[in-house]
Amino acid sequence: MPLWKAIILGIVQGLAEFLPISSSGHLAIIKEIMHVDLESGGMFFDVMLHLGTLVAIFVAFWRDIRRMIVEGLHIIGDVFHNIVTWLHRLVGGQGKYHRVIRSSYRKFVMLVIVSTIPTGIIGVLFKETVELAASLIIVPGICLLVTAVFLVIADLADTGEKRPREASYADAGLIGIAQGLATMPGLSRSGTTITACLLCGFEKRFAVKYSFIMSIPAVLGAVVLELKDVGKHPIASADILPCIIATVIAAIVGYLSICFMMRLVRGKSYRGFVVYCAIVGILAIGYGIIR
Repeated sequence: MPLWKAIILGIVQGLAEFLPISSSGHLAIIKEIMHVDLESGGMFFDVMLHLGTLVAIFVAFWRDIRRMIVEGLHIIGDVFHNIVTWLHRLVGGQGKYHRVIRSSYRKFVMLVIVSTIPTGIIGVLFKETVELAASLIIVPGICLLVTAVFLVIADLADTGEKRPREASYADAGLIGIAQGLATMPGLSRSGTTITACLLCGFEKRFAVKYSFIMSIPAVLGAVVLELKDVGKHPIASADILPCIIATVIAAIVGYLSICFMMRLVRGKSYRGFVVYCAIVGILAIGYGIIR
């Protein structure tokens, strides 16, 4: 792959993964227009682009993620403690159960887990459908128009106040379903999940943070599913350097995009993204019809 194409793909992945404009939709369109083959040897390239944006999330939210990892381990420890206590009581012993969910971060961990379950189920069941949709440029175009509608809804949504303690597991499940549906190319994952969060009454900054952090297990799961097919399409030695550069660019641009979104959510609207998604969606549909 030429270096300039790799650079463009890295920039697009970093921008579109976190801005509400759909990285999958843009990559599908670019693949068609620039004749970029992401299947022959590019499967590994695609995996590395996603890992680049994962690095961006970890850097941007490292304090939150570190705390969630620690609390997640404590949750596991308390669950095992309660199981041992229950077994001990069965034989006449004594013991005190630990309250498992006793902090905001523990609730945050459980919300993300609940959201991941429907996302994973939808992702596995409709994997082939999504791959087929990505090969038809009209589909990303239509989904970009749907994304524009979602962003209008996000702008009109009332300002909520829910943070981890107030959010329900039903909220998390609905947001997870939204993320699962957003695997369709052109349907922005961040735009869809942020809209779902706002409709569930989440506070704006927490809605954006939740959207990005909940993507970690979903992206990791998708990467694992793709890794089993990487060996079938090994990357050429000449493409290793462009792949590394694109990954680094995706991470840097992704981090800047996250910072931008965290600032944008402070009262500003998504109107610019609505117009952009609508225009690109219409152009993609038109291109797919006349080509």
